[in-house]
Amino acid sequence: MEFSIQLSAYYPDTKYGGFRLYQDMLQQAVLCDRLGYDAVTITEHHIINILLMPAPLQFAVKIAGMTERLKIMTAVVVLPLHDMRILAGEVVCADIFTDGRLMLGVGRGAFAFEMSRLGVPLDISREKFDESLNVLVALLTQEEVSWDGKYYQFDALTIQPRPMTQPMPPIMIAALSLEAIYHSAKRGFHIQTTPLSGDHKHMLDQVAAFQRGKAEAGSKGNDLTLSLSRVAYVVHEDVDRRAKTALAHDYYSRFDNVYTGPGIVERGAIAPLPRKQSMQELAENLLICTPSEMVDKLAPYAEAGIDRFILNINFGADQQETLDGIQCFAEEVMPHFSNRGSRSVPAVKAV
Repeated sequence: MEFSIQLSAYYPDTKYGGFRLYQDMLQQAVLCDRLGYDAVTITEHHIINILLMPAPLQFAVKIAGMTERLKIMTAVVVLPLHDMRILAGEVVCADIFTDGRLMLGVGRGAFAFEMSRLGVPLDISREKFDESLNVLVALLTQEEVSWDGKYYQFDALTIQPRPMTQPMPPIMIAALSLEAIYHSAKRGFHIQTTPLSGDHKHMLDQVAAFQRGKAEAGSKGNDLTLSLSRVAYVVHEDVDRRAKTALAHDYYSRFDNVYTGPGIVERGAIAPLPRKQSMQELAENLLICTPSEMVDKLAPYAEAGIDRFILNINFGADQQETLDGIQCFAEEVMPHFSNRGSRSVPAVKAV
């Protein structure tokens, strides 16, 4: 099992400033590259202060220029917000500019507030995503593509230049429901998923859906991978465990607002709302624990067949704590699971 850090750009205090926000993410990516992580993961979200990254492909190119071997995964590019004829060319450029290290995660969008404000409400986003994905794959793998569908109608055209990675950069579908995971894997796509704050059984059900789809994909399923994201953070004392759990609870009070709640947002800032899940219940489901406990808790993920575990560690801790957590995880947890082990580097100070 390999590991990735999610550069999720959580932004509860909008006075912090975009420059500092993304410098923090870049510093985390550089440290991950030095420590032997397999990848970093970047989101696409607009007009809200959680998971904020309006330009994921630009950010992928920036990260590639500051690292040597790290894979760069989008999680995700929201296809219904883009014109595939333009996005296909941008993907080709990002593939070239990252020296083939781009892994293109794509999805339909998740937050009703965001999608409706940007003109693609969730009630049509799945249908538009399905057609957009088909158009994108055709444009990347074929020349002289024409289309006559519901959302795209165009005469024959060819995206230039052609992808450096053949037949196209690896595409990963972001899927949460068991049915979506199964059908996407069956079509031959890599999968990104997360149980969010759900329990262990839900994670196992997601893995089973992937394995079933992969098995039915035939030869297209041979090299498919499953990446799973979860809030995970190494601590050394109970007082720190409680503090990080409280931060995660506050994070989810905002996340739930725009994911399943009413979408109360003012000037880009998401309002924290009361949660039905207690702090204790959340603590039981998240991986906020000591390094030795983390090894024990991650073992079932590896045994279940997850190929890449994505740590969501950006949920409110300050930058120095986050860097220390990235380093501690690499040195004390990763060697138990990853073939690449970890690299010992001096402690890094936040800038």
